Amino acid sequence: MYEYKEKYILDFTSMKDWRYFHSIIAKEFDFPDHYGRNWSAFWDCMVDLLLSNKNLNIEIIGLDKIYDENKKDVDLLIKILKRLKHVYNDEYFDAIKIAIHHGGSLVELT
Repeated sequence: MYEYKEKYILDFTSMKDWRYFHSIIAKEFDFPDHYGRNWSAFWDCMVDLLLSNKNLNIEIIGLDKIYDENKKDVDLLIKILKRLKHVYNDEYFDAIKIAIHHGGSLVELT
């Protein structure tokens, strides 16, 4: 559970069905088997992951391919990740790097 990686890569480019969205997340972050596959569970697991590792480097690929059909959930993912950077009064702000591939460039979340 919560195996440390130098970089976590969420790759949604080959996702054909939204049901696999949380499965991709759970696999890449090595979430526990009881992960609830919802946004509250995602937040809880991400905070646990941060507290166990102290550093997170996350790269997200393919959000543009799934955005049109899943705007609400993609926006929630980004909102939660931005919130994570500011958890505990920005204590881990510099330890969390989040980049999204968008149109051939990398956009850093702050």
